[in-house]
Amino acid sequence: MKQKEQLEGIRAEAEAALHSIETLEELDNVRVKFLGKKGDLTAVLKTMGSLSPEERPVVGQLANKIRGEITENIEKKAMELKAAQQEARLLAETIDVTLPGSPVEIGHEHPLSLVLDEVKEIFMGMGFEIAQGPEVEWDYYNFEALNIPKDHPARDTQDTFYITDNMLLRTQTSGTQIRVMEEKKPPIRMIAPGRVYRSDAVDATHSPLFHQIEGMAIDEGITMGDLVGTLETFAKKLYGSDTRIRLRPHHFPFTEPSCEIDVSCFKCGGKGCSMCKNEGWIEILGAGMIHPQVLHNGGIDPEKYSGFAFGLGLERLVMFAYEMDDMRMLYENDMRFLEQF
Repeated sequence: MKQKEQLEGIRAEAEAALHSIETLEELDNVRVKFLGKKGDLTAVLKTMGSLSPEERPVVGQLANKIRGEITENIEKKAMELKAAQQEARLLAETIDVTLPGSPVEIGHEHPLSLVLDEVKEIFMGMGFEIAQGPEVEWDYYNFEALNIPKDHPARDTQDTFYITDNMLLRTQTSGTQIRVMEEKKPPIRMIAPGRVYRSDAVDATHSPLFHQIEGMAIDEGITMGDLVGTLETFAKKLYGSDTRIRLRPHHFPFTEPSCEIDVSCFKCGGKGCSMCKNEGWIEILGAGMIHPQVLHNGGIDPEKYSGFAFGLGLERLVMFAYEMDDMRMLYENDMRFLEQF
């Protein structure tokens, strides 16, 4: 029978093909060639209609036998190829554990973090707690509750990043003070460090993103003397025991009376130098007694309690501490600068 001879030929051809292949892709091609829907074995089976009833069972049994043999041989070959592939991969990925490892460069704290941690430690040593507030703030907490009315210049859209008419990126961390007043009753001693945002052009002393540290103390009988004593202690801890402070009258909507605080120049000791512009004093923060209306807005009775508040710029402290003349160096991620700390 012609079909029987064709089947034996397929068997021999398949054995020869399996013997010579070296990859799984080639093996799959062999499977398709002999066992696929359009393969050689299928082609022979399609001709069985021309056989006599007596010949069909003989050819059918032989075809099934050869199909089984080819399938079994393909599976064995696949296992051999996968084992060889795994062995080659293991050899290629061998690691010499006696070789020295690659050095891991250890980072360190950013100068902003270094000075902030020092400020936190000083105030926590005086009994102040650390408070956090949202950077996306309501207009009420950022302005209204702090005695800054709708027509105040600070609300100018050219100066503030507004999200909606009532929501903005906070321009100061003072809003956290109102939130703390609403949640906690006196005595209160807290500082609120964090990022703030203003629509400033970037230059040596300005940035649209910078850091502030606001603080306040509220209790019965708090006076301006407590403010002076607290800030003088802070200045001496930060700049040395010989540091003196000076108060200058100023105006802030949320404090009354208000003042700006200068410290004696820590570089020249007050004699006059380039850092203090030959004045002997350096301005570091603003402060004052909390306005009674602000206490009321925070849910605290101004007839019973009083308090002081202050705010300072972290970048300003860092620039003084490391004698920097360009604020942008703190944000540019220049390793030549950062590796100095």
